[in-house]
Amino acid sequence: MTSALQVDAIAIRFGGVQAVAGVSCSIARGDLVGLIGPNGAGKTTLLKIIAGLLAPDAGRVIIAGMDVTNLPTELRVRKGLAITHQVVRPFRSMSVLDNVMLAAGHRVTANPFVALLRYRRDTEEARAREILESVGLVGEEHKSVMALPLGRLKRLEVARALAVDPVLILLDEPLAGLNQREAAQQADVIAAINAKGITTVLIEHNLAEVMRVSRRLLVLDQGRIIADGTPHDVMTDARVREAYLGKAQDDAAA
Repeated sequence: MTSALQVDAIAIRFGGVQAVAGVSCSIARGDLVGLIGPNGAGKTTLLKIIAGLLAPDAGRVIIAGMDVTNLPTELRVRKGLAITHQVVRPFRSMSVLDNVMLAAGHRVTANPFVALLRYRRDTEEARAREILESVGLVGEEHKSVMALPLGRLKRLEVARALAVDPVLILLDEPLAGLNQREAAQQADVIAAINAKGITTVLIEHNLAEVMRVSRRLLVLDQGRIIADGTPHDVMTDARVREAYLGKAQDDAAA
């Protein structure tokens, strides 16, 4: 079976820093993979390369069997890729519902405003409402985005990603800034999305939640994968404890 995502020997350097150093991995269709590691390990950089937001110095990105290394982000989106960002980026002058409908425009054109003019609003609105229900935003449809607290903004970011009908979704710290209850609820939303067959890659520093919902963990340190396996096996790996947990303990003690 063709993997949902494959990266081959991806590398990128910023000045004298080797941010990603020859990373290779394959992610099966329908899997939920947590990508973890200490700050500066190269996680977000790798995600941006997969999404087409950064061009690698070397290596290939393959989505559903297609080499997309040289494709711009908007074409990768139309091939089934979606990404959410650590800092949410909705259209703040619009309603929650219109934000999701606008995102849906990427299915057919790089200009979502054009897409809104092409499609029947009632059909698109019904679909957007279903997506909002799936992420727990029922009753928020006509609110201004400016009125939403961070936890609901994070859910809206996921809803906007789902609006492009992805086969692969990349989530960059979707639990960041949330309290324990909100983080658990957001993790449950992510698990439910994955249960529908959407391959999910999750960058997250909340180890308790990423271990709870992920079936597989990849650990990056200094731009290299140092562990790959089940959450239990990875978190008992001595290299991971030294590179990740050891540094976290050092920071806490500082």
